[in-house]
Amino acid sequence: MRKLPAAAPSPSSAAKQTGAALAHESAVKHVTGKAQYVDDMPEYPGQLHVATGQSAIACGTFTIVDLHGVRQAPGVVDVICYQDIPGNPDISPVFSGDLLLAKDRVSYVGQPIFAVAATSFRAAQQALQYAQIRYEESPPQLSTEQALLQQDFVLPTHRITRGDVHQALEAAPLRLRKKMYIRGQEHFYLEGQISTALATEDGGIHIHSSSQHPSEVQKLVASVLGIPLNLVSAEVRRMGGGFGGKESQAAALACMAAIFAQRSQRAVKYRMPRHDDMQQTGKRHDFLNQYDVGFDSEGSILAATMSLAGMCGCTADLSDGIVDRAMFHADNAYYFPAADISGYRCRTNTVSNTAFRGFGGPKSMITTEAVIDDIAWRLGKDPLEVRKRNVYQGDNNLSPYGQKIEQEVLPGLIDSLEKSAAYYPRRREINAFNRNNSLQRKGLSLTPVKFGISFTSKHLNQAGALVHIYTDGSILVNHGGTEMGQGLYTKIAQIVARALGVNVARVRVSAARTDKVANTSPTAASAGTDMNGMAALDAVNKIKSELLAFAARHYGVAASQIALRDDALHLAEQTLPFEEFIKTAYMNRVLLWSSGFYKVPKIGYDRARGEGRPFFYFANGAAVSEVLVDLLTGEYRVTRVDILHDVGQSLNPALDIGQIEGGFVQGMGWLTSEELLWDKKGRLISNSPANYKIPTASDVPEHFKVDLYPQPNNEETIYYSKAVGEPPLMLAISVWCALRDACASIGNYQFCPELAVPATPEKVFNAICQVQQFQAQNAPARPAPGASE
Repeated sequence: MRKLPAAAPSPSSAAKQTGAALAHESAVKHVTGKAQYVDDMPEYPGQLHVATGQSAIACGTFTIVDLHGVRQAPGVVDVICYQDIPGNPDISPVFSGDLLLAKDRVSYVGQPIFAVAATSFRAAQQALQYAQIRYEESPPQLSTEQALLQQDFVLPTHRITRGDVHQALEAAPLRLRKKMYIRGQEHFYLEGQISTALATEDGGIHIHSSSQHPSEVQKLVASVLGIPLNLVSAEVRRMGGGFGGKESQAAALACMAAIFAQRSQRAVKYRMPRHDDMQQTGKRHDFLNQYDVGFDSEGSILAATMSLAGMCGCTADLSDGIVDRAMFHADNAYYFPAADISGYRCRTNTVSNTAFRGFGGPKSMITTEAVIDDIAWRLGKDPLEVRKRNVYQGDNNLSPYGQKIEQEVLPGLIDSLEKSAAYYPRRREINAFNRNNSLQRKGLSLTPVKFGISFTSKHLNQAGALVHIYTDGSILVNHGGTEMGQGLYTKIAQIVARALGVNVARVRVSAARTDKVANTSPTAASAGTDMNGMAALDAVNKIKSELLAFAARHYGVAASQIALRDDALHLAEQTLPFEEFIKTAYMNRVLLWSSGFYKVPKIGYDRARGEGRPFFYFANGAAVSEVLVDLLTGEYRVTRVDILHDVGQSLNPALDIGQIEGGFVQGMGWLTSEELLWDKKGRLISNSPANYKIPTASDVPEHFKVDLYPQPNNEETIYYSKAVGEPPLMLAISVWCALRDACASIGNYQFCPELAVPATPEKVFNAICQVQQFQAQNAPARPAPGASE
């Protein structure tokens, strides 16, 4: 295990700037319980608590809503329905249709119909039982198949084409046609959805929220209340996890609390119980993917058509960008000479699905990796050979949407991991093990990841920051990014310290607040450090320019002989401590604070033509996973994982490795144990920790090795680093492929079993049975792939 440094260096220690493996700025607070989350804040006198009454059906209208008993319940102070919303009842993040409270029709089980404010959390919850609601139920639409059949979409279908794909498919020597259903995932953040609203003296509202998007919280609260944005401020110090689930979903709680705060002029807290959180908030989309792939006898892909149908739920939410992201990553790491990719936004009577780490990328990438495995097994080749043959390299560097892969990382990275993880020697050992064992099978897979970094909505690719230097030499930074445990604040402090040449202990990053930095983008798309770091650097450079110009005038020294480094001002023949220089600058009326701004360059996508450059650059990685499967039960263990990941010039190796480890394990949960299920009435039945299984410490492989690939970004990102938030999740696809590899080995790789996502032990056992049935009917005719390597 790696040893992390202390939480923060002392001011007298050597300067710790970018590239140093500093611990998270709140690490000690996290493990000692001193980190304050919204629910930890002291309660205000007379504070109220909110609960919502929810629909019991998935589709229909309510004809009677009798809330008399609710109003009379002990502790109840206020009750509201749709008609009581003072402003705009629609809280959709982009399009429309997401009502804060249902008007007269419901579209999923759990949709809020009314809300209660009471003197305690328990009183608010207990009051809900006194509501009398009658419905006229309609048949719900609960699957992507139904939506495709009915052509019922929340948004128009989008299509990306390159080359004459149909001619290329007809001319291809070999073809592969299949479909694949991939289930979604519950965010299961440790801190549930929560907001506290405080009425201010000027008729406004201040919100404490667990949100990845404070500016959207501000905008929607103002809209719901019918007041200007400048009367609403939203503040986020930290979240106990977000993973995309607090990008758009957090706003509803803030809006509900704000209405009650305005009506009562009291502090109001809305904290969702875990059951409500799982039922009322969106999840990762289910996808139904269908494909037709042409290839040659060497395994080179010649053409591909892919249909990607996302289960969006009852409204659009962020589904347009999510399905687009799935389309953009349908190639994963591989060159398609001709491609036709369609993305469908399917309407269902379930809660509107939303952002989740990776957006839509993981859903198409796993399909493409299954295609590669199937091609390899059909040709009697090792899947790694086929992966290396098709990976973007040389002149084969143009994506289906026309973006050139300018930095060739994956060929070298894959080669390095193949050797360091001893892929082919282990493949031979595994083949020998599998030949000699009738009760267990091992599987092995190396899968790559190429993930585009930028918001696909161009306007979101901007950020602001505010930097103050105080007269004692301490530094305060505020920016639009939010901290959800990923270490953004730590990296921003390191960036500012490096730019000013000071010890990072001088720098403090304060809570994100919309009244300090306005019009911020969500902390999402893995772009938090990229954008906010560059904005903070812009602010520092403005201050630094003023300071160095002042130093040249004041001390009579040429600018070339002045430098800020090692916590001091260095002149030609003199060195001044940083704080002394700052005091002198203040006494001479020099600017010691500034705002900063950054917008991501080079990006743009022509939606009408289906081509452009939606991403500033790509982050890359690869993982080798090994599994051991019990053939009698389908139970398995992930025994070894080796990862090599591309983070450019790492700003903080400790945080980056932590993100890679965490992302991988979360992805492993999605692919193995986390099974989202609804019943035939549209009721979520995986609605608690008892029936929805996230990975635990015991699921982490005993051998879990993560290395960073030492290659700086070729784009001008913050100190040539790369994003690390989302890409590692897709590295876990190697676990699913390894499980399928183990199952296919039973039939000597002559049959490609269908393996569900997630691959629970039951689903793995089903795949084993498929292969055994094939094996009983067909004798093996060729050696296992990799046996002769």
